[in-house]
Parts: sequence; C-alpha cells; structure tokens
Amino acid sequence: MDSEERIMHERIEKGKRLAEAGLDLYPFGFDKNASSAEIKKVYEKLPKEGRDNMKNAVKAAGRIMTVRVMGKAGFCTIQDEEGKLQLYFTRDNVGEEKYKIFKKLDIGDFIGVEGSVFRTKMGEITVDVKSFDMLSKSLRTLPEKFHGLKDPETRHRKRYLDLIANPDVKKTFVQRTKAIREIRSYLNEQGYLEVEVPVLQPQYGGAAARPFITKHNALDMNLYLKISPELYLKRLLIGGFEKVYDISKNFRNEGIDFDHNPEFTMLEWYEAYADYHKMMDMCEEMIKRIAMKVFGKQKFTFKDMEIDLSGQWERLPMTEALKKIVNVDVDSMSDEDLLSFAKQHKFDSPERTRGHLINFLFEALVEDNLVQPIFITDYPVEVSPLTKRHRSKPGFVERAELFIAKSEFANMYSELNDPLEQRKRLEEQEKQRAHDEENNYPMDEDFCEALEYGMPPAGGIGVGIDRLIMLLSENPSIREVILFPTLRSENK
Repeated sequence: MDSEERIMHERIEKGKRLAEAGLDLYPFGFDKNASSAEIKKVYEKLPKEGRDNMKNAVKAAGRIMTVRVMGKAGFCTIQDEEGKLQLYFTRDNVGEEKYKIFKKLDIGDFIGVEGSVFRTKMGEITVDVKSFDMLSKSLRTLPEKFHGLKDPETRHRKRYLDLIANPDVKKTFVQRTKAIREIRSYLNEQGYLEVEVPVLQPQYGGAAARPFITKHNALDMNLYLKISPELYLKRLLIGGFEKVYDISKNFRNEGIDFDHNPEFTMLEWYEAYADYHKMMDMCEEMIKRIAMKVFGKQKFTFKDMEIDLSGQWERLPMTEALKKIVNVDVDSMSDEDLLSFAKQHKFDSPERTRGHLINFLFEALVEDNLVQPIFITDYPVEVSPLTKRHRSKPGFVERAELFIAKSEFANMYSELNDPLEQRKRLEEQEKQRAHDEENNYPMDEDFCEALEYGMPPAGGIGVGIDRLIMLLSENPSIREVILFPTLRSENK
C-alpha cells in the first residue's frame, strides 16, 4: 500500500468512526448566507482585535485548506468560489464534543460554520465559530503543496485540482464566461437573434476540415458532427430571418497543438443586406468592447508579443500585403513565374491555379509578420467557395480575415447568394476532394436547393472564441482556456 492509498484508507476509517458517533458526513445542504468576499467587504473597516457587535451571525461554507490546532483553540482556512476565509474555533464556543470533531477534520473536507466576525492581531478578518457542520468528507489528499500545482498534464487532466490550487485559473474561466456574455449583449443590442443549429448533420459543410463521423442506429445512417454552423444559418436568411447568430461547439478531426483542439467554441453571425465591410466594423468594435468591459485594457502581452487593440485596425488586400510586407509583387508575375517562385518556398500542392499560389505565398511569407490587429482582405476565389466575387477585382472575392499575433482570429465574407455560381463552385471543390479532402468543401445538394429559392445579399463572420480568450487572458495555450481539453489517453 503506497502512501496515498494508506492516507485514503485512514480517512475512510476516520469517516466511519465519525458516522458511528452520529455525525452526518454528507448532509443535503447548508443555509449559507455570505461568501468569503462579502464577509471581508462588509467588515473591512473593523479595527485590529475589533469585534462585530451585530446580532446577525454570518453563515459561511467552503473547503478546508489549512488547519492549525493549539490546545483548546485552533484556526482553520476555508476556500469558497470567491476566495479564502479564516475561521477561529474554541472549545468554549463549540463545546467539547464538537471541538473533538474539529480536531479530526482533514484538509479537503467541506464544512459550514456560523459565528460572529472579528479582526485578529495580525489584521485578518476571521469568523469566531459558534457552531459548524460537516458538509462533505474528502477521502483523497490534495496534491502536496497544493498552492503550487504546476504540472501541465495533471492540471489539464484533473482540472478540478487545478481550480482548487490555482486561483488565476478560475479567474480565466470567469473572464471567459463574462466575455461570452458580453458577446451576446453586443449582438442582442444590434437586433440579432440567437439560434441553434444541428450538431448531428447528414452532410457537413461551411469549412474545409475533416469531420467526426458517427452512426445513428435507428435510421441506419452515418451522421457528421458539425464543423461549422454556416450553411444552416444561411438557410435561416433564406427563410426570412435577417440577423442571426450562433455560439456553440464545432468539431474538427484534426491535430492538437497550442492553438487547436478538436472540440472548440465558435461564434458566427449573419446579417441580410450587409457586406464584409460591415462585418469588419462590427468585429473590431465587439473585440475592443470585450477587452475594455471584461479585461479593463486594450494592451496585452501574448506569446511574448505586445499587442495594442486601440486605434483603427489596418485593412490590407492580400496582394498588397505581399508587396508591402515582403516585397513580393504577384500582380507583375506571370503564372509560370508565380509557380516557379512558389516552388522555391516548398509549394507542392496539386492545386496550381493562380489563386492557390497567391494564397500559399501569403501563408508562407506574410502571416508570421502580422502582429498588430489587421484585416487581410480580398482573397482569391479558388480558396473561398462560399464568398461573393469582388465587385471590382476579377479573380478575387470579398473576404477578410482578422490576424493578431501571427494567427487568424476571425473570417468574414460578403456571402455568395447566386445559386448557379454556388453550385458551380461546390462542384469544382468536390472534384478536388479526390486528392485533397481536408482542404476542399463537400457538395451539399440540400443547401444548393435552398439557395435556389433566393437568399438576400448578406454579410457573415466567424470568430474563434477560444483563441480570442487566449489573447485577452494572455494565455499562450488553448488548453488554458478550455476547461476540459481533449487529451491523449493516460495509457498512451
């Protein structure tokens, strides 16, 4: 029996003895009336060694983090959702039998206490306990030096221990929730309606990605986990809704790294009669608003880069970005010269259209130079099958991507609503899937049929929530902003 098993056995036996003595180790609830933060705020003006003379006692509850027994008195620290609170136990206050129970409490146990508040000689707000109840017996010990739990594998696999040990981790997820709440507030104020789309889909689409496949036994058919809500949200524009958004999980059967998790949260919104210019305006406005309202600033340190969200964000067409940032003038190159130049930079794709070559060179040469917020606009039509052709640039579409800190954060379109053009583009993509399934869109007959009934001109956008929270919380890994990230099996 190792030390952990031995301690667990001892705690189980201790719990049995307490239960035999009549103590309920797992009661149904506790009438808590104040959090640790509320108690500290209400009594922050108490002088040292001062006592609260109010008749109303506080009732607090939480997990025991420290215990210090000194004969007939002892101190204990509990932790609740909002922080830590010191408790003071004396045999005279709680009675001899209850004081014996207090001395048998373990770190990790949950207790509820009732008492008055005072400030110690050291200046700490403390509850002078008059009575207490056991709320849950902890059978396992918290990690040694729990306040310093650092191992990433343990932290991500056992997030509950991470949340107990590291207050900043809990803060990140509180901020994440508030940021998503602020997104909803922003879009609701703009007159958008939040909707839901299927997670299980007979045909996946809206992005170039490998899906997860599952089987529905009753219908005897394969279904795909959603990789994007786009085509369903467009169906709603066809049906008569004019402003819709969806915040939900997407699933892509892809690799895992610091920026990617196969299950991730995506925001997409679509507005009839708008275009990609309005989507850029809204994207910039929304992110700046979240930064200030939730995080209280517009300057962030992310992956050793200083990011400034203030000021007007630059908008630069892809071909101009190549020319301005890396001095590559693709407009002046012939198709042959463009292919030869791309091969010098390890281009090896079978898709060799001019648009594919331009997009490859942008990704290979420019993206790593995009640190401050910038919208890269006007993508080649070949890599944007759901986007309306540019109104003045042949061969390009009205698409923009937001780049910050060398990574893409949002993707927005003037949406393609010509049903004949859409069908042609998806058919071309389907042909390419034979040799490159992951980077080409599948044909969706039902969507093409829906589009034939007529869809108004529209602007649409997708924003990666996880990556946005990474930036604003200054966390370099996506695992730090997803409560339960996908991990390799412990056996492997």
